[in-house]
Amino acid sequence: MSAASLSSTAASPAPYAAPEKRSLTLRGHRSSVTLEPEFWEAFRALAARRGQALNALAAEIDATRPPEVGLACALRTFVLRQAIAGALSSEPDAPDTHAEGPR
Repeated sequence: MSAASLSSTAASPAPYAAPEKRSLTLRGHRSSVTLEPEFWEAFRALAARRGQALNALAAEIDATRPPEVGLACALRTFVLRQAIAGALSSEPDAPDTHAEGPR
């Protein structure tokens, strides 16, 4: 990021929005998940790119997360990892099925 873009970012605060609560159906059970609108948007985009329903992708991620990791955290981590890997602008990828410890 250039110094010019950093200074323009600092001059105008980013628009923040409150998290949004949505209901998902995971293997026949309803579950409420609260994520920021940007994460919902990216999660929907990833599901669409993979040709999956949102509930199907959420269930896939839910099935691979460790029990001590909440579903909202697992969804955010999935979206972030995919964004870092460039998946939001490239080919579909399988969910990360391994849990990583702290780095």
